[in-house]
Amino acid sequence: MIHQESLSVTTQGRGTYDITRTVQQQVRASGVRIGLCHVFVHHTSASLILCENADPTVRSDLDAFMARLVPDGDRLFEHSDEGPDDMPAHIRAILTQVELTLPIRAGVCDLGTWQGLYLYEHRTHGHRRRITLTIQGE
Repeated sequence: MIHQESLSVTTQGRGTYDITRTVQQQVRASGVRIGLCHVFVHHTSASLILCENADPTVRSDLDAFMARLVPDGDRLFEHSDEGPDDMPAHIRAILTQVELTLPIRAGVCDLGTWQGLYLYEHRTHGHRRRITLTIQGE
């Protein structure tokens, strides 16, 4: 069985947005008990991360690290069509992931105790992000 669903996530700007509950609901609704859930974000300036979900400072520390690694407005970058955060957002998305594949067990994504699935918005302004879930199994 293969089930596909589109999600829309509205962001308020740079940061992480927990999509764990929404993805788990879609997996449950698909009826797949054992299989795989592929998650794909259709953008070049946002990504997906599987990250600690208990302490939000893990995600804020990740954002601080990314700001140091790829600062907005760095004169190194030529591409700035949409502002000083444009090229840094692309690099941050490349350094993280635009797709994840998660195991399904007993009708839900089989995540670790402290794992959550997040959309990681790399632009400073809010956007509407499209995510496709492809759920397959039996």
